[in-house]
Formats: sequence, structure tokens, C-alpha cells
Amino acid sequence: MRANCCWLKSLRTYSIPFTGLKLGKHQFEFAITDSFFDEFDYSLVKKGNLQCLVELEKQETLIVLNFHITGHLELNCDRCLAQYPQPVDIREQQVAKFSDEAIDEDEEIIAIGKNDHEINIAGLIYEYINVAVPFIAVCSNEGNTSYCDKEMLDSLNKLSVNNEQDEQTDPRWDALKKIK
Repeated sequence: MRANCCWLKSLRTYSIPFTGLKLGKHQFEFAITDSFFDEFDYSLVKKGNLQCLVELEKQETLIVLNFHITGHLELNCDRCLAQYPQPVDIREQQVAKFSDEAIDEDEEIIAIGKNDHEINIAGLIYEYINVAVPFIAVCSNEGNTSYCDKEMLDSLNKLSVNNEQDEQTDPRWDALKKIK
């Protein structure tokens, strides 16, 4: 994987210049808001308010990036379609190696060339956040129903009851069930 240096101007704020840094650990903090997600087409997440703390450990031949992303994302419930805040607490690590040689794609290591002087972490942050989104986003998890759209749930329940009644009274379905 090659370090991307050609990001949109608004994502340049997520670049970390490493050439002037001494060996050792350094900390950087980034705010992630709605404007961050606007830069990515077809983003799964559209809104959020997060803080990203990055601990960069510079070594002779590589850089270790430790990410800690906290805050909340504004997601739509897959059950009732209401918007709700999804809390997020992400911890990830990325290794970047100083090398102009191609790195095997199976390895999850970023290659940093000799001419590179900064690393843009916007893509990594975006990836970590999107992977943290629940596969099925439901606002009433853990007994919290304060965001749930009761009217929508009632409408869906009425429709499902009506469909069950229609299936029971339609003789065509009964005839097809007998074929089984």
C-alpha cells in the first residue's frame, strides 16, 4: 500500500509532517465533523462529531501510528428510520515503513518513499470509522428507546399484520402450498 499524498485540500489538515520529528512518540489531535464525511462520495456516514487522537512513534525504519477515535456518529435506524447518535470508541494501529520498494499487498503496511515528508491519515480515519458502523444500525439497542419513531413502528406492525391476513385468505397461496 502506498501513502497517498494527493488528497483534496480540505483533507490536508489530516496530514502529519514527519520529517522534522525526532525519534520517539508524538501526539496529534484531529476533529472529525460533518465536513470530513462530505469529502467522501457515497459515504456510509454523513454526520458525526468525533475526536481522533493519534500517537505517532517514529523509529529509524518505520512509523507506528496508534489511533484512538471517540465520539458519536449520526446514523439512521434500520428498523424505524429515525436518526440517532451512535457512540464510537475505536482503537487501531497502522505501521508505515520507509521504503521505495513495493510492499506485498497482503501486508497491512504503508510504504513511505524517500521523497515523502508527510503522511495523510484521512483515508485511514475514514476506513476505521466506517468499519465501526454496526452492520444493522438500531436505535433501540440496550433498552434505549428514546430515539425510536413509535409511529413508524406502529405503521410497520399494521402492514405486517395485514399481509399475514391477506396471505391466509388468498386461496391461490393455499393451492401453491399444497404443491409442496
